[in-house]
Amino acid sequence: MSHRTAHRTARHHARKVAAVAVAAVAAFGLTACQDASDGASGAASSTASQGSDAPDSEAKNGEGGAAALRKTGPKPLRDGAGLYPRAIRLEHSGKDNGHVLASTVVPDGGHGNGDVQESTDGGASFNQVGTIADPKSADGGRGLCCATLYELPQQVGDMPAGTLLWAASFGQNEPESSRHMSIRVFKSTDVGRTWSYLSTVATATDANGLWEPEFSIDADGNLVCHYSDETDPNHSQKLVAVRSRDGVSWDGLHDTVAGAPTSDRPGMAVVRKLPDGKYVMTYEICSKDPKFSCVVHVRTSSDGWDWGDPANLGTRPETADGKYFRHAPTLAWAPEDGNPQGKLLLVGQVMYNADGSKAEGSGRTVWTNSKGGEGAWKEIPAPVTVKSDKIDFCPNYSSSLLPSADGHQLLEIATDYDGGVCRPYHATNGT
Repeated sequence: MSHRTAHRTARHHARKVAAVAVAAVAAFGLTACQDASDGASGAASSTASQGSDAPDSEAKNGEGGAAALRKTGPKPLRDGAGLYPRAIRLEHSGKDNGHVLASTVVPDGGHGNGDVQESTDGGASFNQVGTIADPKSADGGRGLCCATLYELPQQVGDMPAGTLLWAASFGQNEPESSRHMSIRVFKSTDVGRTWSYLSTVATATDANGLWEPEFSIDADGNLVCHYSDETDPNHSQKLVAVRSRDGVSWDGLHDTVAGAPTSDRPGMAVVRKLPDGKYVMTYEICSKDPKFSCVVHVRTSSDGWDWGDPANLGTRPETADGKYFRHAPTLAWAPEDGNPQGKLLLVGQVMYNADGSKAEGSGRTVWTNSKGGEGAWKEIPAPVTVKSDKIDFCPNYSSSLLPSADGHQLLEIATDYDGGVCRPYHATNGT
């Protein structure tokens, strides 16, 4: 997992989670609520009023809506708190192509929910359209963490392209003596308005955790779920993957990144596929070894399933002058004029200089790379400037990057403190 205190250590993750849960309650009343049990038919559905703003014509018909991301200054994504933002642009949803959907994990009367926001005007404004709330969490307190949002690019089982998937970690706040965390998946077939339980990817049978699900489609057309796993006694944490032909049954569990020292904690995988078929994964590695200390790493796969020797920890992306990121990275791909390979965009929570000092541009810088992640990365201004310099679960923590269809604009959703509230902000700028 990757919740952090300001003074980073490699202590056991359960203690970190407890500290974060307490901090979250103190900051904005986030006592998460989701149940970790494997209800076979635990239907979770909700509806929300749709925004009354008229859709932008380009976005509505899918012709240039994404390319027409509008340059805007930072604005709150929603009223109140929100964590772990994710943003996607619909590309397989017919008349809704070009719309932008965003999700955050939010408190709701002591229960953690997943809120879904929609923009029909190129990311200039968002309105809430749906909520994922597991009815098994009605008694509250069980914990919801680190959700992901994904649009199927092709049919998987009986789910057509355009089906939306949302998954998260459930159960982190249960007592260790009885905690059984799980990664649960929900689906929507009406562009995020209503959601229903689909499947459980994994369940922990002990007090350890399962964190940070991430979806991709491998070269054979399987739906892959990557996640961080604390259940192996030989590893404090490792990255693993499972796959499914239908989104319901999951198999093939195997390690993707697993360090040799027991204390190593690779986590927070994000996967993107390049035009040449190569897959790129970014993640952090936390460890007692100070050379790691949650430094961002990257590695590649030719098919999105086999990532090579799990003990190979990958490489550390750097700028030409040796800057690097620590904590909570996310990755995006964008087209680039004259470059069939396109470009990657990377952000981490904190940026450091080569000598280990905090870089001046930390919290307001995104990187780009036009060589599939190889070689030096280039700095560009981040659309959202994160002002807080705390290193915890809020400021610039796992920020979401969404390029426009032509790669000329970049939408970012990043969290920052507003008083005692951890609030998500969105803004768009040029790349």
